[in-house]
Amino acid sequence: MNKTVESALNKQIQKEIASAYLYLSIAAYCEGKNLKGFAHWFEFQAKEEMTHAMKIYKYIYSRGGNIVLLALEQPKAKLNGPMDTLVSALEHEKYITAEINKIYKLSVEKEDYATQSFLKWFIDEQVEEEESVIELIEKLKLTGEKGGTFYMFDRELGKRE
Repeated sequence: MNKTVESALNKQIQKEIASAYLYLSIAAYCEGKNLKGFAHWFEFQAKEEMTHAMKIYKYIYSRGGNIVLLALEQPKAKLNGPMDTLVSALEHEKYITAEINKIYKLSVEKEDYATQSFLKWFIDEQVEEEESVIELIEKLKLTGEKGGTFYMFDRELGKRE
């Protein structure tokens, strides 16, 4: 494995774990606001991000590379209500998409065809991640943040599997 690509993938492991940490902090915020469905959705999202980190971790080893775990910072989520949690999630997913795209570009430059193939799954996944959050934002715009329809929306989020 090209060492520059390996380094970028190690940094992406950090970003995926930091994503999980961010989503867990948003889940904690939601729990504190008694938004149980939102909390569940973000907890699930945190687990998914850890799965992504482990997928990269295992890939690096499968290619004979080395893992270097980098430090995490405290999440900087200053939240102000349900819509803000989703907008923050969308902004973060767009950031992760850009980071995956940079690694893909690097793998093209370094002629690392195996990593290009590997990253296609992440590129597709990021399309789904962004689309999912956009859909939730649009639903929340329809329901508003109070009343019976909002209560039903929160319950719907709590059913995510």
